[in-house]
Amino acid sequence: MVLIMNCVHVEGLSRLFNGVKAIDNIYFDAECGDSVALIGPNGAGKTTTLRILAGLLRPTSGIVRICGYDPFTESEKAKSCIGYLPEDAVPFLNLTVRENLEYVAILRRISDVRGTIEDVMRLLDLTEIANKVVASLSRGNRQRVAIAMALIHRPRVLLLDEPLNYLDIPTQEKVIRLFKELSDSGTTIIVSTHIMSIAERLARRALIMNRGRIIWRGSIEELNKIAKLSGNAIEEVIIKLLEEESPN
Repeated sequence: MVLIMNCVHVEGLSRLFNGVKAIDNIYFDAECGDSVALIGPNGAGKTTTLRILAGLLRPTSGIVRICGYDPFTESEKAKSCIGYLPEDAVPFLNLTVRENLEYVAILRRISDVRGTIEDVMRLLDLTEIANKVVASLSRGNRQRVAIAMALIHRPRVLLLDEPLNYLDIPTQEKVIRLFKELSDSGTTIIVSTHIMSIAERLARRALIMNRGRIIWRGSIEELNKIAKLSGNAIEEVIIKLLEEESPN
């Protein structure tokens, strides 16, 4: 029997802000190569969950393991396998595109800095703007730079918070294909979104969150089956689940 390692393990996770539970005792695992969407309205706890997984926010209680490591007591080992794209990510505005990537490559201790940068710029069509200062770029181009910075070290776990923000449709399609290729090659993807069409294309499984709790878990395929059987759009199914969970 082959033991499949969970690249992400979350157990009894809670986070309070001024006595209010942003995350309320959540549990989930993601096997290496899995892709999971955190779906829910604004304020559901999706971004807080990702920030804890990335080691940027300490939980009030609970256990987190990334590639088997605690992101707070074994931060260097855990963060070496994490790529994190926050919502509204902003690269260093006073640096060029290339300088931003060089900085991250050196920080990530990548051996072939130049070759790796050329590869990631080619993947995200950044070569033509490589020497432009990020402050001069459009918001969509800045987002492409931020994605490149998250991917440059080929992370085993990729944490994405609304990753398609600001991207035009052709770039969205290119980025979706890139994320799918990474997932197919073994990268674990945890993506936070409130847009179901993004979740359907980037993830195999869904965790629906509301008021800091996971209220439904299963595959995207299961959600689609529920929608088909009920004669409703998948968004309507999710709204019904949220309404059933909300207090009267």
